[in-house]
Amino acid sequence: MGDLQHAKQVVLEFYQDMDAATVDDVAVVLRKHTTDDYSWRGMHPFYEHEGADAVAETFWVPTLEAFSPLQRRADVFLAGESVVEGGEADVWVCQMGHLLGLFDRPWLCIPPTRKMVFLRYAEFHRVVGDQIAETAMFVDVLSVMRQAGQYPLPPSTGSSHIHPGPMTHDGVLLEPQDPAAGAKTMDLVHRMVEVLSKANGDAESSGDRMPRDVLAQTWHEDMIWSGPEGIGATYTIDRYQQQHQYPFRMNLEGKTFNGHIARFAEGNYACFFGWANLTNVPSGGFLGLPASRPADMRVVDVYRRDGDKLAENWVFIDLLHWLHMQGLDVLARMRQLTGQEDL
Repeated sequence: MGDLQHAKQVVLEFYQDMDAATVDDVAVVLRKHTTDDYSWRGMHPFYEHEGADAVAETFWVPTLEAFSPLQRRADVFLAGESVVEGGEADVWVCQMGHLLGLFDRPWLCIPPTRKMVFLRYAEFHRVVGDQIAETAMFVDVLSVMRQAGQYPLPPSTGSSHIHPGPMTHDGVLLEPQDPAAGAKTMDLVHRMVEVLSKANGDAESSGDRMPRDVLAQTWHEDMIWSGPEGIGATYTIDRYQQQHQYPFRMNLEGKTFNGHIARFAEGNYACFFGWANLTNVPSGGFLGLPASRPADMRVVDVYRRDGDKLAENWVFIDLLHWLHMQGLDVLARMRQLTGQEDL
């Protein structure tokens, strides 16, 4: 537990300095808080980078230039020891929420609105000693495009809005948590995955849709699933099945699970991400798009447990990368339509 609290403090001090950073000193701040071999993963079009200077130049400088002043509004903050796919134990910290700023300059050539904009994010940090050795930064670029009036996809099946944090307002875990509670949360997430995996196999072999009772084993009836822009959010088991589960299961084939980079829980919260978690083949209909070639999904899941069942799930998917692998570059198409130069 002591290691987790230390890791949280390392990340909180990093955030304190980053939230005060400017385009002129953000690289210095990153160097202060990261290891010499710091590695960073970002969603399309940012991808992987090594070293603080490259991360500053690629992501943070353009973001600080576009959204100023930038304010961090965290909804979930937790730490845990992650052991996945037989690897060694690593200490990770996750924060999820929104970055809020005035959208005054172009970002990825998305035209500025000169209005408040919310950039939804989930950030994972692997902490070694007193520094951050590895980061995965998931941001919902499509949500910014929607807020700027540049939404590039057909209407989503779920609801599109600014995603609220936990209903219980207790997701920022600054104090030590009971290890038994975290173990219970992680066990429930694992059981949920096992139940769904078995039911998916049964349904695919029989051609039937998954019975709602399968979800009710591990999910509350009034569950909330907050998906990425492009899919949207759903409320209750029935609407989740209608608006996400069935379109996802029935319009994507050949699903292959590739594993996770980190997976951990603390208290009533759990989270994981992969790079990529899932490979699938669109058979037509998902996101309102035609059949296509195999593509990877880089996915984040953050869960809140309420008692013996899951109540809320926040999900990020690098849909821009998934579409890009199929030959659709929505940012390039937007640049062409708006007559802007490539950054």
